[in-house]
Amino acid sequence: MTETERRLGEFGFAGDDHVVPFAVEPLDVRGRTVQLGPLLDQILDRHDYPEPVARLLAEACVVTVLLGTSLKFEGKFILQTRTDGPVDMLVADFTTPHSLRAYARFDADRIEAAIKAGMTAPEDLLGTGVLALTIDQGAHTQRYQGIVELNGISLEEAARTYFRQSEQIPTDLRLSVAKLVLPGEGGGEHWRAGGLLAQFLPDSPERRRVQDIHGGDGDERDIAAEPEDNAWQELLALVATIEPTELIDPTVGAERLLYRLFHEHGVRVYEGVHVADDCSCSDHKIRGILQGFSAEEIKDSVEGGRIHVNCEFCSKAYEFDPGEFAAAG
Repeated sequence: MTETERRLGEFGFAGDDHVVPFAVEPLDVRGRTVQLGPLLDQILDRHDYPEPVARLLAEACVVTVLLGTSLKFEGKFILQTRTDGPVDMLVADFTTPHSLRAYARFDADRIEAAIKAGMTAPEDLLGTGVLALTIDQGAHTQRYQGIVELNGISLEEAARTYFRQSEQIPTDLRLSVAKLVLPGEGGGEHWRAGGLLAQFLPDSPERRRVQDIHGGDGDERDIAAEPEDNAWQELLALVATIEPTELIDPTVGAERLLYRLFHEHGVRVYEGVHVADDCSCSDHKIRGILQGFSAEEIKDSVEGGRIHVNCEFCSKAYEFDPGEFAAAG
């Protein structure tokens, strides 16, 4: 560790569960990086997922907070997969300004078989299907949704594909997830995940264009391709040097990682955005859903004389008197 890196501590670190925006102005690059720690433990330990499922959901959480914290308005960013793999659904949503929740649905028998066969890579667990990334600005607005086919690719690559297809912004992304044994008070096994998102955003749009096969200036679709601009190519080379451990190591941290990558150019770091394990479920919301049930659906929901509802995200249990909804339908 260099003396300069040590001095970074004088300015304070964002620490775990904070997304840190940054800019490398000489390269026309903007981005965000994050290390998730206690937040991830809370989400994953609550459901006691098999380890491969927990790793996959942790990746979904990192992608969601990196993209969700970029919203400049009150709203929600939702990541959801629907596939034919052992993990047939992942859902992670971020509600501004800082609330994250997530859960995974999986087939326990198929997960056990995948573990025995050593087929636990993200692309093996997901299988074939789609990844939907949705921006919801609330009532009276139209949702924006980008769809990416999942066909033997990881969430990391699917997120890159989303930017190429939907945002048409040259984007690179790195993710890392691990279960670490930490020493000292509060030690033991803990989940950690990290990620870095970098985008090429020059003021001049033509800098993002690439030559088409005929040597022309290209059309709008070309913007989605990788630009030949030297600044962007240098960024890709720098990001490629990131070790997975650097993204999750609490002794490195977001700011020190950014310094290691970009100190030759200078990197500007902005105030971090705190992310919290904060489910939006409530008695009022669930009651509203039940009020939309038909009388037959209410009848089918009764068990032991009561209606029991468990939130899939936070596992909180709710209980209702079916008589409240007797007039439904």
